[in-house]
Amino acid sequence: MFQVLISLSSYGAAEVGRHGQLWCAQLAKAAGADGVEVRGELLRDPSSELPALAGLASVYSSPEGLWAEGGMLDSAALARGLAAATALGARRLKTAIGDFRVSSHGALAGLKAQLDETRIELVIENDQTVSAGSLPALQAFFKAADHAGLDLGMTFDMGNWHWLGECPLQAASALASRVRYVHCKGVQRLPAKWVAVPLADSVAPWRAVLRALPADVPHAIEYPLIGDDLLAVTRDQVAHIRALRAVS
Repeated sequence: MFQVLISLSSYGAAEVGRHGQLWCAQLAKAAGADGVEVRGELLRDPSSELPALAGLASVYSSPEGLWAEGGMLDSAALARGLAAATALGARRLKTAIGDFRVSSHGALAGLKAQLDETRIELVIENDQTVSAGSLPALQAFFKAADHAGLDLGMTFDMGNWHWLGECPLQAASALASRVRYVHCKGVQRLPAKWVAVPLADSVAPWRAVLRALPADVPHAIEYPLIGDDLLAVTRDQVAHIRALRAVS
């Protein structure tokens, strides 16, 4: 079902650090968002924050990859992510592949066994690393997962492809059937790096990318939400995403 979410990292580490994710989540809801994505890397006291956020979050974003350095399945990291999502009452756990390699294939059965014990949906995100965010890496991973009997969907981050020099439209065409969650992120190029910006300010072909992706899955804002009136800024951006999908 199409919903507009706010990834709470959109408010920036300083703002989240000042107010906490609960404050940001309540602001997002007041601005008309259908829910939020809680960011594990921004939690200060998970034992108290996660229960307080219960009912507001649709997604938990784990900062830990599925495969640890060296190619071993990080079952403990997955368990932590699932526990956090459960505490939130979130339907989805978002994570990246991590250091998945050919030697990792045998551990896919263990991943399947862990996921068979939960109703939380795992969605794999393309991050900004070659090993876990490039199109070849993701296609190889999903092919191996399919072979192991796993039905894994994807979080498609519209902007991250640029950090790797890849074409987001090509990726959307190749991976659209897997996409169950979209991170809306525009990009601009500074002299030394790419930066995230609102879609309307993006140099990327974001309209074409959106048209290539499923319209009926949740879409999250994951670009900076900045201004003196954060409620108004958030309300405007939520309305913008809704309007884009209403006509696409």
